[in-house]
Amino acid sequence: MFQKIANVLSIVSFLMVTSVIGGGYMGYKYVTSEQFKSKLMKEVMGNVSGLLPNVLDQGLPKMTGPSLPTTKLPKF
Repeated sequence: MFQKIANVLSIVSFLMVTSVIGGGYMGYKYVTSEQFKSKLMKEVMGNVSGLLPNVLDQGLPKMTGPSLPTTKLPKF
């Protein structure tokens, strides 16, 4: 009787492990696919494009400051 229970639990355990490994593999393949990348880019671009007109309405500055602050070095 115990042998039958142990065999059933072993089979159930095997099925669970293979399903987790298979699901992980399929999930990895989907996340790294071009289809997922294009879907994600469409989602991001849709959200960003709504924000861009508000930023561009403010306009760009006529002149910006220097890239690094310039100070005179003390003379010794």
